[in-house]
Amino acid sequence: MHCANCKARPCRRGCAESSERMMAPLKAGVGVRRARSTDAARIAALSGQLGYPTSEKQMKARLREAFKDKDAACFVAESREGGVIGWIHVSTTPLLEVERRAEVNGLVVDETARSRGAGAVLLAAAEKWARGKRCRSMSVRSNVLRERAHGFYLRNGYEHYKTQKAFRKGL
Repeated sequence: MHCANCKARPCRRGCAESSERMMAPLKAGVGVRRARSTDAARIAALSGQLGYPTSEKQMKARLREAFKDKDAACFVAESREGGVIGWIHVSTTPLLEVERRAEVNGLVVDETARSRGAGAVLLAAAEKWARGKRCRSMSVRSNVLRERAHGFYLRNGYEHYKTQKAFRKGL
């Protein structure tokens, strides 16, 4: 099957249209695949659970931009019973100060499905994608208040190596 975006077989860019081939059965009846624009409503709802409420329309626009970025990927976890129960967004940027690494930009599992393996399979999919992008490591930033998330990352082989302050400026 040829990718609708880049016409490659198999798709080497990880285009969203090639997502069907990535579906694989995983822990406890959970599968992971590339996100699609039709997932926007559910991804938006889960973003609200993460503390970043947004509309379906806004999420569709964000997904369109994310799908264009060859250095980023968005995966969703699906259960047979509950449909999309989580998502992860990962990206990579060439850095000067360290070897190429990927970063988890966001990860959330539905509050009714947590601690059942969906987060781990999403993280594993992102790590596999990052290795394919020649990344030597993976990083994640987590709010100091998210203690449960900190334990999740530690259980999945991540180490707490730095505490920092975050600054923002509107443009």
